Amino acid sequence: DPKREIEKVLQFLGKDLKEDVVNKILHHTSFQEMQKNPTANYKMVSKDHMDHSVSLFMRKGIAGDWKNHFTVAQNEAFDTDYKDKMKGSTLQFRTEI
Repeated sequence: DPKREIEKVLQFLGKDLKEDVVNKILHHTSFQEMQKNPTANYKMVSKDHMDHSVSLFMRKGIAGDWKNHFTVAQNEAFDTDYKDKMKGSTLQFRTEI
């Protein structure tokens, strides 16, 4: 629920915004809009750093789609590397629906 998450951030920041402003934030932070925005989708980054002809930075916005791109071995290697580098962090990502 993106709107609820935006409202949580606003509450944390102590901000009270009008509904139309919240709706604009909701619109511009939607996956579809960010996918079109060159400042959000890394299209402004040089081809040397990110070659979009090989892989787009933002693909579908579907949780679990990684299974269509990673092998089991690649996922296990990623999980091992992630656990090592994020030791002590409480940050968690949802990888399943």
